[in-house]
Amino acid sequence: MADQRSRSTRDPRLDVLRGLALFMIFVDHIPNNVLGLATLHNFGFSDAAELFVFIAGMSSMLAYGSAFERHGAVAGLSRIVRRWLRLYVFQIGLLLTTLSVVFGWTRYYGMEPRIVRPFFNAPLSGIMHGLALQAVPTYLDILPLYLALFAVFPLIYAGLRIAPWLTIVASAALWGAANIVPSLNLPNWVGSGHWFFNPFAWQLLFTIGAAVAMNMQAGDSKLPYLRPLAWLSAGYLAFAFVESAPWTAWHLPDLRPIDIAPPNETDLSALRLLDILAFSYLVFSSAVTRSIANWRIFQPVALCGRHSLEVFATGCIAALFGRLLFHTFGGGLWLQLLVNGAGFAVMWAVGWCLARATSKGGAKAGSVASLRGSLMRSDISPRAGARRMATVPSRVPDWP
Repeated sequence: MADQRSRSTRDPRLDVLRGLALFMIFVDHIPNNVLGLATLHNFGFSDAAELFVFIAGMSSMLAYGSAFERHGAVAGLSRIVRRWLRLYVFQIGLLLTTLSVVFGWTRYYGMEPRIVRPFFNAPLSGIMHGLALQAVPTYLDILPLYLALFAVFPLIYAGLRIAPWLTIVASAALWGAANIVPSLNLPNWVGSGHWFFNPFAWQLLFTIGAAVAMNMQAGDSKLPYLRPLAWLSAGYLAFAFVESAPWTAWHLPDLRPIDIAPPNETDLSALRLLDILAFSYLVFSSAVTRSIANWRIFQPVALCGRHSLEVFATGCIAALFGRLLFHTFGGGLWLQLLVNGAGFAVMWAVGWCLARATSKGGAKAGSVASLRGSLMRSDISPRAGARRMATVPSRVPDWP
């Protein structure tokens, strides 16, 4: 019953959008993947990374901001620290798994590693930098961004609660500084450069996501609908689509009215930021989108979105094998079908298994709580109560 209540109050749009972002990240992490022609970056200036970070900001406010309010600062910070450590362990696990798989694969097939070659040239230095999040190879750079943003979430939460507009202005100023001064970034030992996703710029999208969630909590679970803003958002998205669509790859005439260079992703250029904000406004200002997210066809996607960390890690490893298979054997049609089908299947399987385990755990906890409540409410004498307790299974007294 408790699990059913939590699902009914949970905004299905968050799970569906996060699940879609996870699947698109998997597809986009395999170069020359034919399904890459159908992912988000073909329909606007932004892509799955922007969607993922915006949803992460919303989810952080809904989950951990509420923890501050219900349990206080100490308990809220404790939850954030535990979650951060779990994210960190997953990042290091992904890095070590990637290095192990690439080492074994390249040795077996007599190939030269490229992206992670610096780790093999200087293993000890590479591992130490990796543990310090100063060695962030391509395709493993989204989770470190989330680690950096989640680490400062307590400050973002406090700012939004005390002075929301001042906090957003300060965040926008930091984003502007990162776009003006490219060196304002974190170092990346791989390639002797900087992080591909500059956290000093991307924190603005994360902060706006948290602010949107706070606004929705104060209202009726949706943003206020303003017709002029909705039309403006739709118009911008239409312009972004025309400018970003791969017309040649789709074997269609090029319909771009002007020639715009691909907007900078590292520092989250204004074109990309406006694109994801326009999309998010249309989604979260309408009750219709919430109803659509509840459609049965989206349930497998939402299932993965509810267990995003584990599904994301699975997708990263699946994409790694996809890249290695394509590089070794080419990207023929049957291999494309195998890689994409297997990747989607294993990601969904992980989400399904975790949902099943969570459901069983919740049912067991609910039955134990119900038994405990019935015993506490029973109008019986102490002696009769002792006899009644003797019939309870021995594990019941071990309730936490």
